[in-house]
Amino acid sequence: MLRIAVPNKGSLAETAAEMLAEAGYAGRRDSKTLHVIDAANDVEFFFLRPRDIATYVASGALDVGITGRDLLRDVPQQAREIEALGFAQSTFRFAAPPGRFEGIQDLAGIRIASAYPGLVDAFLRENGVEATLVPLDGAVESAVQLGVADAIADVVETGTTLRQAGLEIFGPVIIESEAVLISRPGDVEGTERLLRRVRGVIVARRYVLLDFDLPANLVERAATIAPGRESPTISPLQDPEWVAVRVMLPRKGINQVMDDLYSIGARALLVTAIHAARL
Repeated sequence: MLRIAVPNKGSLAETAAEMLAEAGYAGRRDSKTLHVIDAANDVEFFFLRPRDIATYVASGALDVGITGRDLLRDVPQQAREIEALGFAQSTFRFAAPPGRFEGIQDLAGIRIASAYPGLVDAFLRENGVEATLVPLDGAVESAVQLGVADAIADVVETGTTLRQAGLEIFGPVIIESEAVLISRPGDVEGTERLLRRVRGVIVARRYVLLDFDLPANLVERAATIAPGRESPTISPLQDPEWVAVRVMLPRKGINQVMDDLYSIGARALLVTAIHAARL
């Protein structure tokens, strides 16, 4: 069986579980359950702390897993990232009291607090900077105020929490993170099927089907507005001057596309969600 590590809690857990369910896999009914066998799909799931998943997969104890790219890069023995999953996006940045530092070279010799010391240390070394890392497991933004560190490196969403702690962002982006599917070294039997299913879910979430009726002489104009992933499907109607069109389009911006099609003469515009896909 393919052994898959899944986050058991935190921001990754719920969406990861939903994605696997949409891909046709069995989930857990009790949040305390740590191991689920899905015999029908020849896989077994292990529900683990997100921070530990990369270590288990990199060691070969488990075959694949879902975790954050930042958590993957934080461990010294890294697994392979095989697919970005499109959720739990975040940016990792340096922060310090306003005006204290301008760039990454100013960090030489100072104390930097982070919940991701491995990730930060690797980034600093790549840029030729030596600093003292202060590992913390949470509330990193308080480290400067409490005198534990001179600067911090942490996940930044809106920056509000940092400003409330009297800090400002400076220097380059350390990493752009999101949820990723990772694999242990080497070829792992069963991974390709999992990957196809996960990609199908990503497509289903990002795209919709749009159906509409249109005067036949306007097909070329409609195709410039809604070209589709490949090309529209055109079907005849009882009225020979009209056709039915079906096209696969990004979910984002679909209402504007519908408005534009209606303005040139399209009618009966209907949007349908995609529940599964294989492209």
